[in-house]
Amino acid sequence: MEDALKLLDNIIGCRILGIACKNYLLAFAVLFTSLLLKKITRSVLERHFSKLAEKTKTRFDDLLLEALSKPLGLAILLAGVLFAILILGLPADVEAVVINIGKVFFAALGTWLIFRLIDIFSQYIGSLAGKTESKLDDQLVPLVRKTAKVFVGIVAFVLIIQNLGYSVSGLLAGLGLGGLAFALAAKDTISNLFGSATIFADRPFHVGDWIKTEKVEGVVEEVGFRSTKIRSFAKTLITIPNSVLANMAIDNFSAMPKRRVKMTVGVTYETSAGQMEQAVEAVKKILREHEGVHQEFFLVNFTDFGPSSLDILVYYFTATTVWEEYLKVRQEINLAIMSALEGMGLSIAFPTSTVYLQNAEK
Repeated sequence: MEDALKLLDNIIGCRILGIACKNYLLAFAVLFTSLLLKKITRSVLERHFSKLAEKTKTRFDDLLLEALSKPLGLAILLAGVLFAILILGLPADVEAVVINIGKVFFAALGTWLIFRLIDIFSQYIGSLAGKTESKLDDQLVPLVRKTAKVFVGIVAFVLIIQNLGYSVSGLLAGLGLGGLAFALAAKDTISNLFGSATIFADRPFHVGDWIKTEKVEGVVEEVGFRSTKIRSFAKTLITIPNSVLANMAIDNFSAMPKRRVKMTVGVTYETSAGQMEQAVEAVKKILREHEGVHQEFFLVNFTDFGPSSLDILVYYFTATTVWEEYLKVRQEINLAIMSALEGMGLSIAFPTSTVYLQNAEK
C-alpha cells in the first residue's frame, strides 16, 4: 500500500515541459466535465424543455430553445477549454494572450446568439404581420432585422477592440479623419438608402405586387436597404438599386381596381346596316349579362370602315385583376361574340383585297 502511494506521489509530482502532471490531470478533468455538462445541457433542453414547448400553442418557445441550444453548448465547452488552459500554469504573457482570445470567442458566440434571437423574433413578428391587411409591416420586418444585425455587429466589434486593449477613441478619431474619403466612396450606398426611404414613404408598390418599369417587369420579392429584388416572369431574379428604382416610372398592375379590354371586331362588307345594328346590340347584351364584366362602364360601337372589314369597337373592364381569371373572362366574351355573329349569319372578316381587271381597246 505504501509503495502504491509513493508511486502515485511520483506520478503526480512529475513535470512534463515544465508543467506539473497534476495540472494536466486537473485540466483533463475540467475538459471532461465541460463536455459532460454540454451534453447534459443539450439533453435537458431537447428532451424536457422541448416537450413543454410542444404543448404550447405558439411556436415561439420552440424556436427560442432551438436558438439557445447550440450557442449555450459551445459556451460551456469554450469556458472549459479556457479554464483547463489556465490550470496548466502557463507563463503570464501566454495566459494574457489566451484570455484575450477567449474574450474574442465569447464575444463572437454572444453575437451569434443575438443574431439567432433576432431571426426568431423577426420570424415571429413576420407571421403576425402576415395576418394584417397592410403590407407595409411585411416590408419593414426584413429591414428591421437587417438594421438590428448591423447594430449588434458594430457594438460587438467595438467591444472586442476595447477588450483587446486598443483605444476606441483613437479608432473613432481615425475614422473621423477618413470620413470624407469614406463618404465619397459610399455615396452610391447613401443614395440607395435615401432611395429606400423614398420607396417606403411613397409606397408605389409592396412585396408581392406585379410591377413594370421601363426596363424590367415582374413580382416584387424583397425591398432592402440597398436594392429591390424583382422576380421576372422568366423566373430570373433582377436586383435594382433603390436610387435607380426611386427615379423610375413604375406601373403597378396589382393596384388596378379592374382590368381593361380593348379590341376591334371586324365583320365583312356584305353586312347590311340593319345587321350591323343587331350585331352591336348583341355584343352589348353579352357584356351586360356576363358576371365577369365590370358594369360601371363599357362601350360597343360601329366605328370604322376598315380596308377589308366593318369595324366594331369593344371596350370594357373585367371585375377581376388576376391574370388567369382575366384571360378566362376575355375568352368567354370572345366565344360569345363569335356565336352571336354566327347566329345572325355574319362572318368575321379577314384581310382581303379585290382586283378589278379592265380590257381597254386600243
